[in-house]
Amino acid sequence: MKKKLDLYWLAESAVMIALAVVLELVAKMIIPEMPFGGQVTIVSMLPVILVGWKYGIAKGLITGFAYSLIEMLMGMKTVTAAFLPQDQDGLGIAGAILMLVLDYIVAFTVLGLGSMYKKVIKKNWLSLALGAFTVILLRYIAHIISGYILYGAWAEWFFSQEGFYAWGQTILTKYSGKMLSLIYSIIYNGFFMIPELIATTIVAAIIGNIPQITKIRK
Repeated sequence: MKKKLDLYWLAESAVMIALAVVLELVAKMIIPEMPFGGQVTIVSMLPVILVGWKYGIAKGLITGFAYSLIEMLMGMKTVTAAFLPQDQDGLGIAGAILMLVLDYIVAFTVLGLGSMYKKVIKKNWLSLALGAFTVILLRYIAHIISGYILYGAWAEWFFSQEGFYAWGQTILTKYSGKMLSLIYSIIYNGFFMIPELIATTIVAAIIGNIPQITKIRK
């Protein structure tokens, strides 16, 4: 029985990761990407979250890790640029490795934790929605940490761009140094992560009511 379940998990993981990639590629064709990476991706993370919700944390984390490696390959342009010499806008070896860990491995592997509420919340739609909300929030935090450490130097440039929101100058007036870097990272990553968080949570709640999707084969 366990081997059969493992086969279902492997097959479904492959299909769901492929679906996640397709959704992201479609998003890239119609939604502009942020200048330093990041984009709203039409709930592309939900298929991976669903695998974790259905098959548990261990299998979910394996699926999430596999997805993180594929995301790394899809972001190879950004990954390669990070390893350029620092005088050519690279992060240096240590910074580039930290970026890979936070922005890819951690950020996407945590999607496998989607089942964290399943044992305590019996309503499928609610446990899946809360799981989706939490894991995307964790991904958001990973990006915030990465942005704060590695890209904080761009904060002043970011908030001083012509046509930026009026409160950009207010932020520059009130904050500087590390606090400015943190605010920059929260806002920059929030531009794409918050819409993604809201949309994915809503769609997760909807599909959580569809037995054909949430049922686990045995």
